Amino acid sequence: MGGLFGVASKVDCALDLFFGIDYHSHLGTRRGGMAVYNAAKGYNRVIHNISNTPFRTKFDDDLDHLHGNFGIGCISDNDPQPLLMRSHLGTYAIATVGKINNSDELVKECFEEGHMHFFEMTSGAINSTELVAALINKKESFVEGIKYVHEKVDGSMSILILTSNGIIAARDKLGRTPLVIGKKDNARCVSFEDFAYANLGYTTEKELGPAEIVKFDTDKIEILAEAGKEMKMCSFLWVYYGYPTASYEGVNVENMRYECGKRMAQRDNIEADIAAGVPDSGLPAAIGYSNEAHVPFSRPFIKYTPTWPRSFMPQSQAQREHIAKMKLIAVRDLIKDKRMVLVDDSIVRGTQLGDTTQYLYESGAKEVHIRPACPPIMFGCKYLDFSRSTSELDLIARRVIRDREGDNVSRELLLDYCNPDSQNYKEMVEEIRKRLNFTSLAFSRLDDTLDSIGIDHCKLCTYCWNGEE
Repeated sequence: MGGLFGVASKVDCALDLFFGIDYHSHLGTRRGGMAVYNAAKGYNRVIHNISNTPFRTKFDDDLDHLHGNFGIGCISDNDPQPLLMRSHLGTYAIATVGKINNSDELVKECFEEGHMHFFEMTSGAINSTELVAALINKKESFVEGIKYVHEKVDGSMSILILTSNGIIAARDKLGRTPLVIGKKDNARCVSFEDFAYANLGYTTEKELGPAEIVKFDTDKIEILAEAGKEMKMCSFLWVYYGYPTASYEGVNVENMRYECGKRMAQRDNIEADIAAGVPDSGLPAAIGYSNEAHVPFSRPFIKYTPTWPRSFMPQSQAQREHIAKMKLIAVRDLIKDKRMVLVDDSIVRGTQLGDTTQYLYESGAKEVHIRPACPPIMFGCKYLDFSRSTSELDLIARRVIRDREGDNVSRELLLDYCNPDSQNYKEMVEEIRKRLNFTSLAFSRLDDTLDSIGIDHCKLCTYCWNGEE
């Protein structure tokens, strides 16, 4: 995953850029970067590894050297960026968020069409942002180049380009990820998350539509390409990745999670003493469940955040699981002899939630009823780098299906397992429950999850849950 932020200001933009990027730290774990343009000194850029150090700490010393009126930056889970490029379009900096599934094919085309080479390497692979820049540079303008990227890339790609006279912002072709422009006196910004600029004094001026391309400076926004009509916004942003204070398409993340918990409670009939959430993204859905079911909300374990990094930060799955366990500290007086409803945002591999449940039993819980706030994840995302999984068999739902049906499962049968009213679905859920030792297990239904978001279902991507693009 990743986050983008850019600023155009009549005064030095460095501080706004720094804090705006930092507010995207929940979206990426490996690298952060900033690039600025100064009319007197040109471009300046800095990139740091943030795997084990917060963005703010790593970049604090760089603020003395990064001065300019225009700047862009990013938090990234993969490629080092922004990149500085020099081409027939001029010198510019570029940062992206997205995923390219056909990079090998595109690189091959680049080599076959001319004397092209790639410098930036990430884990032995070509940097996706540099590949995007190479595609843009094939055309005679930035707008033509960005449209070419949208045409050629199998996946999704949102782009910020820093030039000497403004910032170009392009939302991905089907609007899977957001881009929003904010405004205040003497400055504009562009941001992945709209809350990231609120404390900097900006208010929302414009939310880009799918495939829309704009260029802005301090004086105006120029629409370079109109928004497309088709949208497939990522639903999982509301469920998990989005920060609670963020809103997409006018729908606040925290409020959506309350609503999802409420809808789960309306379908439930178990008796419980407390309702609790797995910190952090499971908490609001647990509050919504608690309010609707009239079951007291409680925090039976607390996440120790002062020193432990996020559980998905290390490259090793074993390390991530160990850190996840170390972060949660039980409040045994709230657990002992309790029948608990435990709400989490999702079940992916299942390992961490299984360990957490065992931890609750060891702390005295009588029953642990698990309620994930979205449907079973059945397909690895093709559009955003949500996970480092290399196989769909990392998903516990797919492992259960493989064990029941063998290695060659037809798409038709997979879709039957996605149907919450089918017998296959019910038996799959029961098998997951047994393997992870839950007292009971009930996922949020897809229609309830989408209704909790509250916008047209046709505008939402549900690929990870039902394989529909």
